[in-house]
Amino acid sequence: MAKQSSYSADSIQILEGLEPVRKRPGMYIGTTGPDGLHHLIWEIFDNSRDEAMGGFANRIEVALLPGNYIRVVDNGRGIPVDMHKQTKVSALETILTTLHAGGKFGGEDTGYKVSGGLHGVGASVVNALSTHMIAEVHRDGGYFIQEYNIGKPKAKVKKVGPSKLQGTIITFRADDTIFNEIKYDYKRIVSHIRQQAYLVKSMRIAVIDARPTEEEMKEMSEKDVQKFLSAFEGKQYLADLHLEVPHMHFFFEGGLRSLVAFNNQYQKPVHDNIFYIEKQNVDSAVLSVEVALQYVDDITPRISAFANNIYNPEQGTHITGFKTALTRTLNNYAKKNNFFSVKDKDAGFTGDDVLEGITAVVSVKMPEIQFEGQTKAKLGSVEARSAVETVFGDAFNEYLEENPNDAKAIINKVIIAVKARKAAKAAKDSVLRKGALEGMTLPGKLADCQTKSAEESELFIVEGDSAGGSAKMGRDRRTQAILPLRGKILNVERARLDRMLGSEQVKNLVVALGTAIGDVFDLSKLRYHKIIIATDADVDGAHIRTLLLTLFYRYFRPIIDGGFLYIAQPPLYKIQRGKEVLYAYTDEEKHSILGVDAPTDEGGETEEEEVEVDEETVEVATKTQKVRIQRYKGLGEMNPEELWETTMNPKNRVLKQVSVIDAQDADRVFDILMGTDVSSRKSFIQSNAHMANLDV
Repeated sequence: MAKQSSYSADSIQILEGLEPVRKRPGMYIGTTGPDGLHHLIWEIFDNSRDEAMGGFANRIEVALLPGNYIRVVDNGRGIPVDMHKQTKVSALETILTTLHAGGKFGGEDTGYKVSGGLHGVGASVVNALSTHMIAEVHRDGGYFIQEYNIGKPKAKVKKVGPSKLQGTIITFRADDTIFNEIKYDYKRIVSHIRQQAYLVKSMRIAVIDARPTEEEMKEMSEKDVQKFLSAFEGKQYLADLHLEVPHMHFFFEGGLRSLVAFNNQYQKPVHDNIFYIEKQNVDSAVLSVEVALQYVDDITPRISAFANNIYNPEQGTHITGFKTALTRTLNNYAKKNNFFSVKDKDAGFTGDDVLEGITAVVSVKMPEIQFEGQTKAKLGSVEARSAVETVFGDAFNEYLEENPNDAKAIINKVIIAVKARKAAKAAKDSVLRKGALEGMTLPGKLADCQTKSAEESELFIVEGDSAGGSAKMGRDRRTQAILPLRGKILNVERARLDRMLGSEQVKNLVVALGTAIGDVFDLSKLRYHKIIIATDADVDGAHIRTLLLTLFYRYFRPIIDGGFLYIAQPPLYKIQRGKEVLYAYTDEEKHSILGVDAPTDEGGETEEEEVEVDEETVEVATKTQKVRIQRYKGLGEMNPEELWETTMNPKNRVLKQVSVIDAQDADRVFDILMGTDVSSRKSFIQSNAHMANLDV
């Protein structure tokens, strides 16, 4: 029997104030990685957005400032600053320092019929996870300010002077001891804010990036940063100051119609009219249901879900109601108008059939709302299902009756999906029959690893037989498997499952992964927990890598979401200096190893002098000794030892993990790069060419 521990009442800790947040930040913001960091912005922005939803504000600004500060401004009512009876401090301090304190619990008495921030923890959590926060309030003819460090007020709320403005300004700096890295993604913030502008028609939003460059930031002291911030105290919108910095402004009168049109800008619509319905005061539990949709000539469904304007990436009850009504309404219309063959006893559309090629946005607003988790990824309110099912079902049926041409185009689109489903099932059954994934039909090109443990198994997908040969010889046979690809695989962006499984390259990969594909996909059967794409550092290699990423994104998304997909980063140069061998992964790293400056266009002497040049190798004489530089243009040029040392050895290699930060943005990029709209692809490449680093 174990020795009794000193477990008593003294062992029980009580965390006061905001201590629980700092102790377990993941419970409140999901993660301390990039998602959690950006979630701080969303929490403060949501409070301003709720003011706009209530009709009290019509302008919001989000600014990225020097020193990793974020500033969020609205022209709403301003957080109350008078004394709170229960806490004996100002309402402002109560909201920013107390969990579950806010104006969202009192219902219509506070003016918040609808709110996304019902937990009452948003602003206080941000305060707890910030080294510094400044709260400025313009209200009742006065300008008030209070500052905090790590969630604790530095002093009481102070009235600075009179003010003709109205609204709240929250400026905060995330705590770098809590978050892995303080690095805000401007494009990600713009994408999120744009989405919100579609959802609140009366709202104007600006996003401003006033951060200095990295070099400029190095020269700024903390004193300089604070001086920069103090220059804006008492002022409201930075956009009005006409700063010459990157900025975006959003205002959309079309609402969800505009959002569907935006999501379909690189697609070919199946029907011209975008279906739209908005119904207010549905019942006591649901204040409004809003739905917009349009089918396009594609096979991928794109459904965006919102509850009280909070994006729900994991969807929820409102989408369940939408899908149910969609399937039932299209089936009823098809039967009523004789689209089904009388002889076909199994005639009818499944849920997957009617979703193929649909772009839809579903938004509900509720006074009492339940999310699954503080990050609000999934709606749990049961009332939303029946409300959406009834409102959307009735309106969509009426739309089909009143727009027979659109209805016919949609039904024909779904019928094609039915035929494809049956063809895909036949192809899938022939490829993925019982026992096909248990080793006896593994592709002959696959050099499998010895271990049967998926946790320690790695699959390298390499380009060409030459690289495959080197990889097979240089690998750790116990844990590393090699699957060489011959040339470029099928572009699956617009390919259905039956055509995909007709491609030998794709079929080999599906069988090697072990998960099956389509509706029988099973992540638990994944044979390798590290799948590593290893292609050459040239244009063809980049194209093959993009084709593979498209395949995984469209058909093996759970593998990406599970963190199992990686991209190998082989070196560009082998540098031999005497007996010493070094590898450089970038041109900058090469120059650093050589101890020389990057080449310039100036005509004077440099540290480098070319002695002998050919396509593969450059020999350079430095002031001290002779150096041999070999430029790798493909993995096949490396011998097995080099490939192991640089790209496959877990101790030395560099891998990039593939993740999807914004699924809608990723979806749009794949549409552009891999779709059929040539003009959009050309425009995208021209706009983003400066970001590429290719050696052609």
